[in-house]
This record gives sequence, C-alpha cells and structure tokens, in this order.
Amino acid sequence: MSHHHKTTPAAIMGSLFVHRELVWDLVKRDFIGRYKGSFMGIAWSLFHPLLMLVVYTLVFSVAFKARWGAGEESKVAFALVLFSGMIVHGLFAECLNRAPWLIVSQPNYVKKVVFPLEVLPWVTVISALLHFLVSLGLLLVFCVATGVGLKPGIALIPIVMLPLVVLTLGLTWLFASLGVYLRDIAQGMGIITTVLMFLSPVFYPSSSLPENFRLLLAFNPITLPIEQLRDVMLWGKAIHWGEWGISLLLSCAIAWVGFWWFQKSRRGFADVL
Repeated sequence: MSHHHKTTPAAIMGSLFVHRELVWDLVKRDFIGRYKGSFMGIAWSLFHPLLMLVVYTLVFSVAFKARWGAGEESKVAFALVLFSGMIVHGLFAECLNRAPWLIVSQPNYVKKVVFPLEVLPWVTVISALLHFLVSLGLLLVFCVATGVGLKPGIALIPIVMLPLVVLTLGLTWLFASLGVYLRDIAQGMGIITTVLMFLSPVFYPSSSLPENFRLLLAFNPITLPIEQLRDVMLWGKAIHWGEWGISLLLSCAIAWVGFWWFQKSRRGFADVL
C-alpha cells in the first residue's frame, strides 16, 4: 500500500500540530533519556558546557591572547562572548550530527506504516532547543553574577534564533533522509560541524579576518545568529533587520526543500533498512 505523503509548506506545521502529543512525549524521552542512569542526571547538561567554557577561555584568551573589541578586557567578558557563540554552534551541530542516524537507528518506526516519520526531526530540534535554553539560562546567570548585567535585548533572542532553528529543521530532514541511503554522511558530519565552528565568529570576531575570508564566514549559517545574539544580549545593539529577513527567507526555503525531499524519499526507507 502506497501512502501519499504531503509535501506542502503547510504540512510542515500541520504534521507537528496533529502529532503534538507524540512529539512532546518523544522530546521528553529524548531529553531525559540522555541522562537516565547517570548519577548527576540533568546536571550533566550544565556541567558539559561549563567545562568546555573553562577550557576554551583558558586556551584562547590566555594561550592565544585572542581579543574582542578594544583594550584590555577581562577573562570574564571573553568567556561570555565565547560561550554565547558556543551555544549557538552547539544547537546547530547537535541536530546535524544526529540527523544521519535519525531514521537508520529507528527501523521499527520505519516498518510501521502509520508512524509519522516526518516528526522525528522536530523531536531532535526541540530537544536541542531545550539544551540551548539550559545553556542560555546559565549564560544569563553568568551575566548577572559577573556584573555585566542583562540588556532589554534579551527579549529578542527568540527572534534572533528563529532563522537558524528553521534552517536546522530543514537540514535535519534532508540529512535524516540522505543518511538512510548514504551511510558515509554520518561519518563526515562531525568533521563538517567542527569545521563550521572554526569558520564562524565563535572564537574570534569576523572583523579580525581579511576581507576575502570574511565572505567565507558570511556563508556560514551560524555566523549571523552568533553575531546577532551577542548584539542584543551582550552589546545592547539592534538587530539588523535586513540581514535577518533575508536569512529567514532562505531558511524557510531550505526547510521546505528538506521537508519535501524527506517526504518524497521516505518510500524507499523500508527497502534500504
């Protein structure tokens, strides 16, 4: 029996709405399941970014003497700037690294004709967003604790992150499908997401690069959200709406293409698995 799977942009949200309870159950299972049986439980999700933060701050601000902005700055300010970049990259990288395994690791779902496979990327992205929120909460606590304080622009963080979340969703659909047919993608994805981290303004400002390299950074999907997150959260600057609008349009287009491809290619999943 052949099912016709909807590929319209409306079906993207429609599927989430119809299966919202299933999605939420799977998100909870995914989020909690990652720490189940570990002694520290959810505390790990705080501990891991904290540990990375300490390591990177020492390496980059002490060993490499990296600098943001003018003059002598504190290790604290450096750490906040660094961490804000790391959590944006973390959200993107987590979804991309998991995407190629999404369908492959759930053959029992594929065999069930009625299971809505298209919601699995939603689960991955929402779960990653929860981790992002945990880290963001940690960052806001840092801001207060270190006297940097909170800017009103914090209210704009969901808007800043929207294009990246939409894009990430689209790429998760795309790579979840491709991962079924091309098993090598899963191996290469970790390398790609690591390269993207170093080719983005996580550890250094874009302005520190020569002109032609800056163009390379501009094509990195996490560059704009990292810079805009810092603008609204740490530096009290406004969102550049033109750039934001273009990135949202591009992200929506990619999300739809990813969804369309997933829906078109899923008929073959059962044969390959």
